[in-house]
Amino acid sequence: MEVPTTLLKLANVTKRYTSSSNAAPLTVLDGISLEVNAGDSLAIVGPSGSGKSTLLHIIGTLDRPTSGEVLLAGKDVSKLNEEQTAVVRSRQIGFVFQAHFLLPQCTVLENVLVPTLAKTEGRNRSSMPSNQVPSSETAEHRASRLLGRVGLSPRMSHRPGELSGGERQRVAVVRALINQPQLLLADEPTGALDHGSAQQLGQLLVELNREEGVTLIVVTHALELAHRMARVLQLKDGRFVPQQSEVRT
Repeated sequence: MEVPTTLLKLANVTKRYTSSSNAAPLTVLDGISLEVNAGDSLAIVGPSGSGKSTLLHIIGTLDRPTSGEVLLAGKDVSKLNEEQTAVVRSRQIGFVFQAHFLLPQCTVLENVLVPTLAKTEGRNRSSMPSNQVPSSETAEHRASRLLGRVGLSPRMSHRPGELSGGERQRVAVVRALINQPQLLLADEPTGALDHGSAQQLGQLLVELNREEGVTLIVVTHALELAHRMARVLQLKDGRFVPQQSEVRT
């Protein structure tokens, strides 16, 4: 049996915010440690203010911890400079947020291809490893294939204003996957959707996790979505509640 490969490892990650007054620093994350294997799916749940989004932003290099290590594919990304961090974000990590952040003036296909432009600009400036789109599949072909996979082939020439909320979020998922990231991070991806659209998107994320082999971490208040993941962790007051549950059927 093949031994699982650890893709992400957090070691004693702490995040504090200091105030200009004499108030004590606010500790948002308090000694978080975590390991996630390549291809796994994980949901992080917890009440508002528990540190879920802060943790996801630190994993995704959008923020830095006050202390601790964030190892992605064996490299401590919290210690990289801004240019190196930008390369990691464009090549190794995909993001899906509650707001889709699609460019209103661009078509669906153009929106999906935007991350490939940043990747092309930075490819000669770093020797860091990346998951390259295979030479046998161009970025446009991959975009078209994935849009077809999520049922949006007829909408590729449409603009975001012509799509439903669920369709816009599916475009955002495809955009996040276009550069074949190792890690897909989703922050409340179903928060702005109706129940039916949320169910469809949750199922789609699970299926793409398997089909694309991408490691998936979802932060969510929606327990129905969380229970689709292979593992669920609860965050409370900046720490993980010890219980873990294997819940996907």
